[in-house]
Amino acid sequence: MSGIDAGPLHHVGVVVPSLADAIPFYRDVLGYAVGKEHRLDEQRVKVVFLSKRDSRVELLEPTDDESGVARFLKERGRATTHHLCFEVADLTVALARLSAQGIELVDKTPRRGVEGMVAFLHPRAASGVLIELLQRV
Repeated sequence: MSGIDAGPLHHVGVVVPSLADAIPFYRDVLGYAVGKEHRLDEQRVKVVFLSKRDSRVELLEPTDDESGVARFLKERGRATTHHLCFEVADLTVALARLSAQGIELVDKTPRRGVEGMVAFLHPRAASGVLIELLQRV
C-alpha cells in the first residue's frame, strides 16, 4: 500500500483554556514570536501561531463549550497536545488516496484553515494521534 507524499511537519497544535494565559510562557520563557490571533467561527476556535526558527506551535482556544476542541479540553482537564499538522501538495488528491486505502477521515473534503485548506484524519488511523493535513495557499 502506498501512502501520500506528506511534506514537513508544519506545526504542533496545543489546545488551551485561554490564549491570553498560555502565550506568555511561549513568548517570555521559550522565546517564540507570537503571530496574529485568528478566529475560525465555523470551527469555534481562536488560534495563534508561535514560531522560532523552523519550529511552529499553534495554540487553540475554544470559543464555546460545545465545539470539538472544547470537548477535547474538557475530557483532558488541562492544556495538552491536540494534533500534528503535515503539509501536502494537493489535499484533495491526498484525501482521495487515503479514503481509497481505508484510512478513516474526519473530513472527506478540505475546509478553510488559517494558512490554507485543511482536513483531519481520525485518531484511530494514526495510533490515537489526530493528524491535520494542510495545503498552503
